[in-house]
Amino acid sequence: MKGLKERVWERIDELAGELWELALRIHENPELGVQEHKAARWLTEALGRGGFEVEFPYGGLDTAFRAEHPEKGEGPAIAILAEYDALPELGHACGHNLIATTAVGAALGLAPLKGELPGRLVVLGTPAEEGGGGKILLIKAGAFHDVDLAMMVHPSNQTLVGRGSLAITEVVIEFKGKAAHASSEPEKGINALDAVIQTFNALNALRQHIRDGARIHGIITYGGVKPNIVPEYAAANFYVRAPENDYRDELVEKLRSCAQGAALATGAALTFKTVGPGYKAMRPCAPLAQAFRRNIEALGYPVEEAKGGLGSTDMGDVSWEVPAIHPYIRITEGEVPGHSREFAQAARSERARMAMLAAAKAVAATCIDVWTDPELFRAVREEFQRTRG
Repeated sequence: MKGLKERVWERIDELAGELWELALRIHENPELGVQEHKAARWLTEALGRGGFEVEFPYGGLDTAFRAEHPEKGEGPAIAILAEYDALPELGHACGHNLIATTAVGAALGLAPLKGELPGRLVVLGTPAEEGGGGKILLIKAGAFHDVDLAMMVHPSNQTLVGRGSLAITEVVIEFKGKAAHASSEPEKGINALDAVIQTFNALNALRQHIRDGARIHGIITYGGVKPNIVPEYAAANFYVRAPENDYRDELVEKLRSCAQGAALATGAALTFKTVGPGYKAMRPCAPLAQAFRRNIEALGYPVEEAKGGLGSTDMGDVSWEVPAIHPYIRITEGEVPGHSREFAQAARSERARMAMLAAAKAVAATCIDVWTDPELFRAVREEFQRTRG
């Protein structure tokens, strides 16, 4: 098995220049969710040249794809997931250009040896992680029905394995009031902006009484047109997050109560809408995470003690369908925060290039472990079935 891994790692090193060129090209052409036409095309072209059978578009999504190696043996079917959407204004400040090329690098590294290995190798291109839930849409389309486990690696300011995520629901709140002259006849108006502000005030009081690790945060998306007009319409956008799916749902209802109270106090009419399907909390598969840990540490990336809170990802939903991991690899010097302009720059740095190659090697090596160690795959399945409920 060591010989197999070393051969795969050598192949990934041979592809290093091509992979980094692809990562930079995606970085320099950031595309928002479900608009990632260039990135998806470049990724599928690379996999096609590597001998993969490519279906693109896939699952009813124009920028999703499925690429499978033609050598299909008995054994576990492993899906390596690629993300490639960017953030508004910030570009690849979450490093999804590296997630995509890590997946492609691992797959192309394994490709020449796939005839010697059991099982099946699939790369799934999953758009719109930053909002839109591409993986959830692919789950509904049946993309994981013939998959036994899934994995991906996310760039970060830490190297972490076995890290979970928060369940999340997006909420849009709108208030409709009545316009009036804000100076001469304010008593004839109903201030929709006041209702939004009252919602935030009630939410700030609520925060004292929610569990550790849960988050409710929002922005005002519309607050009026001029100070001399009582705002007749105002709106806000919130993310509600929690470590458990059920508690996330409970907090959504508490936020609804805050908004209802603001509507009652001001007289404004409330519209309360949840957006999209929401993301479930991640359930990392412990045996699979430990296998990845052994491989990434062998490549010189020691796992660190986790700092800071959790984010959210639609990989959480995948982890309720099949055993899955979503480890992180450090690409920064120091604690550069994600979703920042500094992190966007880090995602095209020399350190990022080295981390991308190491992550691709660790993913490929973990695939080999699963395919060649029946006890490991049995432990993966048993742990998934035991914790699924």
